[in-house]
Amino acid sequence: MNTVFLSPHFPPNFRNFCIQLRQAGANVLGLADEGYESLNPELRASLTDYYRVWDMHNYDELVRALGFLTHRHGKLDRIDSHNEYWLETEARLRTDFNIAGIKLDEVHRIKRKSEMKKVFLQAGLKPARGRVCHTEDELRGLIDELGLPVVAKPDVGVGAARTYKLESEEDVKNYLVDKPPVDYIVEEFIGARIVTYDGLAGADGDPVFSSSLRYSKGVMEAVNEDSDLYYYTVREIEPLLEEAGLRTLRAFDVRERFFHFEFFLTASGEALPLEVNIRPPGGLTLDMFNYMFDFNCYRIWADMVVHGATPEVGERLYFVLYVGRKDHISYLLSHNEVIERFQPLIIHHERISGVFARAIGHYGYILRAPELDVLIEAAGEIQKSSTF
Repeated sequence: MNTVFLSPHFPPNFRNFCIQLRQAGANVLGLADEGYESLNPELRASLTDYYRVWDMHNYDELVRALGFLTHRHGKLDRIDSHNEYWLETEARLRTDFNIAGIKLDEVHRIKRKSEMKKVFLQAGLKPARGRVCHTEDELRGLIDELGLPVVAKPDVGVGAARTYKLESEEDVKNYLVDKPPVDYIVEEFIGARIVTYDGLAGADGDPVFSSSLRYSKGVMEAVNEDSDLYYYTVREIEPLLEEAGLRTLRAFDVRERFFHFEFFLTASGEALPLEVNIRPPGGLTLDMFNYMFDFNCYRIWADMVVHGATPEVGERLYFVLYVGRKDHISYLLSHNEVIERFQPLIIHHERISGVFARAIGHYGYILRAPELDVLIEAAGEIQKSSTF
């Protein structure tokens, strides 16, 4: 199998996909704008071939790269990145080179929130009311229908960057002046907890494994306030959330891909769909899956796509919690004190790439335990500021 992996060096833990693909017997063909010698040694060792382009946004360069790799290795069987940023590029390359997977005519359903909403409704789910507003008149007409507050976010976008909560006329005016010149979808504000339904879909569309994340605060809040947060996996997923997640998985026909679905979980017992992401959750969450199940999700994916193997996955053995800290916040405990005090719980810690720091912190710790309370207490201590 010849599999092309776009930007295999970023984020750093994604090199594990290439390592496991090579161990599964695939020819791994890296394609990125990074110098080969600067790649992680383990990643370099996993690559059968590597083509460097000068600009990953230059589509002609990418076409020439795939043409070269085809000439050297024969027909290309897969192209992946597992990265939201490259979803459309992947789809365009698959279309032009007739490679299996999501094609260009399908990608709008998983990139545009307005298109996701249509799929949710067709599946019998209840997304927040709202639509894309191109003009001030359209925005004010929607506000007349829904009332304030409303949430405005890019129709195509990742995470909570440049997301606005409009609670007053002043907020509306500031939004109209400040918003970037791209399509924004505006929706009713739903005052409910945001939870996720995540995992890996098999070739038949059923989940190989699933998980759910819970957050100490909204990611939008952490970004806008530049504050810290923690989040954790649960060991049991509510049946209503599981059912909504499975319905979403089938509606979007997800196969052989990781998924990260967001829902509002209401006090009245409803799971209302927020958005879908046909890629893994961000940050170190893939590694949190590994620590929760005591498996290797990178290997599971690689064995599935190379050999068609679908292992039996056991129960969720642990709660796993990620706690992030930001450089500009003065914390009561130093890094060394955190490591010393919580050594029995900490299973991993590392510096976080600046791209993700605004949302999840500049430094992250992963903790695990069979019980949740001890992890929540530890997260509070780790994030306690010296001015608290």
